[in-house]
Amino acid sequence: MKNYIFSFCIFLSLVWTSCTVSKSVVSQGADLAKYKYVAVIDNGTYRMPPELVQYQIQLYDAVEQSGLTMIGQYRIDDLTQGEQSSLLLATFGVAIKQEETVITVNFIDFNTGRPLASCQGAYTTLGISPGSDIKGALKRVGEQISKTFNK
Repeated sequence: MKNYIFSFCIFLSLVWTSCTVSKSVVSQGADLAKYKYVAVIDNGTYRMPPELVQYQIQLYDAVEQSGLTMIGQYRIDDLTQGEQSSLLLATFGVAIKQEETVITVNFIDFNTGRPLASCQGAYTTLGISPGSDIKGALKRVGEQISKTFNK
């Protein structure tokens, strides 16, 4: 009987986990292939509690899955005007709820300020393991970034 209940709980958690939606949206007519660089802006790394920096590292790793060359936000002015026209700015958003954790990475054209792509990763363990929710959402947003930029 215990094995049956345990198996049923595992099955339910798999069903609920699969109900989360990870997706990407790309602006109509956007040519992501023309971009070579990405800079993460206003990341708050130095204001962040030390125990959360591990997630910041994983967010940067997810952005690197775009295949774009990472540029520090304070080095943008070192790029030529031509290189700046190939630059995307990336911003992060994190929403943690009991139902799910959602991580969003938005990519914005440096010259125009226009958002071009938004990649979202979502994951849930239904509040059982918030740490696993964050890790799962990070993995899924990385997958969405990879799919979006490596077509």
